[in-house]
Amino acid sequence: MEKLSVLVPLLAFMGLMLAVSFAVRVRREKGGAGFVSQYFIGNRAIGGFVLAMTTVATYSSVSSFVGGPGMAWKVGFGWIYMAVVQVTAIFLVLGIFGKRVALLSRRLDAVTIVDIIRARFGSDALANLSAFVIVLFFLGTMTAQFVGGAKLFEAVTGYSYLTGLVLFGAVVVLYTAIGGFRAVALTDTLCAVMMMIGIVLLLYFVLEAGGGYGAILETIERDHPAMLTPLSAGDMPLGLYFTQWLLVGICTIALPQSVVRGISYRDTRGLHQAMLIGTFVIGFMNIGINFTGILAHGVLTGPVTEYGTVDNIIPQAIARSMPPELASIAIIGPLAASISTISGLLIVASSAIIKDVYMHEKMKRGRVPSMRRLRFLSMTSTVIIGALVFLLAASPPSLIWLINMFAFGGLETAFLWVMLFGLYWRRANKAGAMLSMAGGTVVYCAAQALKIHVFGLHPIVLGLSSSLALFLLGTYLGRPTAAERLRVFFPDGREK
Repeated sequence: MEKLSVLVPLLAFMGLMLAVSFAVRVRREKGGAGFVSQYFIGNRAIGGFVLAMTTVATYSSVSSFVGGPGMAWKVGFGWIYMAVVQVTAIFLVLGIFGKRVALLSRRLDAVTIVDIIRARFGSDALANLSAFVIVLFFLGTMTAQFVGGAKLFEAVTGYSYLTGLVLFGAVVVLYTAIGGFRAVALTDTLCAVMMMIGIVLLLYFVLEAGGGYGAILETIERDHPAMLTPLSAGDMPLGLYFTQWLLVGICTIALPQSVVRGISYRDTRGLHQAMLIGTFVIGFMNIGINFTGILAHGVLTGPVTEYGTVDNIIPQAIARSMPPELASIAIIGPLAASISTISGLLIVASSAIIKDVYMHEKMKRGRVPSMRRLRFLSMTSTVIIGALVFLLAASPPSLIWLINMFAFGGLETAFLWVMLFGLYWRRANKAGAMLSMAGGTVVYCAAQALKIHVFGLHPIVLGLSSSLALFLLGTYLGRPTAAERLRVFFPDGREK
């Protein structure tokens, strides 16, 4: 009976998300806008608050709430000093790309990031490669979310890992397939609110269980003094700070799942609201949950081997510090992080396959797919991708934060220079973009596979450096972009 009482609030929350999805579906079918615009970008009608929350929720993953604070428990305050760079993520992505992408998408009638890349460089091959890279790395990220969410569900509710995987996996795939982007944005907002509530609840009960802030710090100072230092006795070297600031901070401006939010907002006022709200919320979440991870030493006093891996720290802290009825509410926050990230990635992956590849190829041949067929294929592709991720997650890997960071690095390597130079440098051309995306991604994956760390730095540095060098090489050796194409992107001629 106790296990069921823990499950009920979670089931109620998932039921609410399904209800929102069905409501959006009904409204979409009554509306006059085309299916593609409605399904993939919410008909460009997302307000400031919802835009902030959906961007935050998509950026914040289960790694942020499970793997990250688990590492904070192990490493100490050095992990917070590293993670604080994430406060800038929403402000940067919306500030650098948001308005520019929105204006271009309206000018070009673009629905996806790949649409903009195709229009800028005039290359179907580059567009198809972009879609492939998106789907490839999204599979890794979504697998990490499924695994992290199911592990958390198992630890807190007492039900099996597979039960959790089936339950929230089915819900997230279903509401994403039915409701499309607007349903994802609205449910992301609900998820973000529950994340904040979960952090506050867990922080309070961890402090209570540990005897208060002072007592917990005394325990840490006595047993783990290195945790109070920035470098954590070598566990947080300066090279790790640098690469993590790139990986989870600065370079996140190029993540397709975040940039696409710029296409969807309603007006400039909403964009500015989203930048301010999003910055506050992401700061509260990242600092709050990692700080809670450190304070969990007041509850979990043994070695990490006693709990399995660092991925089990937060689930164990919830289970040991909170009463079951409140644990069931707190668990919604981290699970919401998993669910919101998966839904955001699913809709972008589906758009990459259906809108960017299938629909474009059909229209190039003069054949316009019917709205009925597009609706069926879009929903089907969402379900198939979700099912594939479910199968990958059925045999769970460990250290989900590493899987998540690998996917982050791959997407950043592939898209950072292509988006940045493509939108702000007239001279950028097709050859540079193609070499950068293809070559940089190969170098990054090879460095990860072979564990190549130049000067001890994360492979993201090698990936970004090689993709930059290849972009410049291709740009100076390749043909310039046609003037009429450039006029669409640089109509005033001032950008150099």
